Amino acid sequence: MSDEFLLDTDDLERRMNGAMGSLKTEFASLRTGRASASMLEPVMVDAYGQQTPINQVGTVNVPEPRMVTINVWDKGLVNKVEKALRESGLGINPQLNGTIIMLPIPELNEERRRELTKVAGQYAEHARVAIRNIRRDGMDQIKKAKADGMSEDDQKFWEGAVQEMTDQFITKVDEALEHKQAEIMQV
Repeated sequence: MSDEFLLDTDDLERRMNGAMGSLKTEFASLRTGRASASMLEPVMVDAYGQQTPINQVGTVNVPEPRMVTINVWDKGLVNKVEKALRESGLGINPQLNGTIIMLPIPELNEERRRELTKVAGQYAEHARVAIRNIRRDGMDQIKKAKADGMSEDDQKFWEGAVQEMTDQFITKVDEALEHKQAEIMQV
């Protein structure tokens, strides 16, 4: 019976990659003083009775390093888009020009940079917790197989494989955090 056990490491790896993808998306939403269309991805607009991503109600452009513009397609939504941007917590003050909303990206001060590095650290910790939860799921499968008659050598082998994969992904999270914090602190 122990020969039949095969841990789906591909599934564990896919789930850990999902946690990394989520972390990268969260990092992209942290602004670093440079304009980026991806910083608006988490912003949702109440359009036509439902929450809609901002890039589905207008064209998002980055004409300059410190400016993001949104050309809203429906004139009736301009005020809703502006309201969504003000309430998004991005700390950017939108300026209206007809159907175009301009978002000037202010220079980050030292205090704000430190706050953003702490937020990046929180995002990284959430990713680490998600990876550890996936590790726990794998270990639970191994323990269940051990109870069903898996040999102790097989148990040690699979536990080692899961732990090694976990360590690799935790290292990736730490490297991504280091890179993002350096980017935030860069003046």
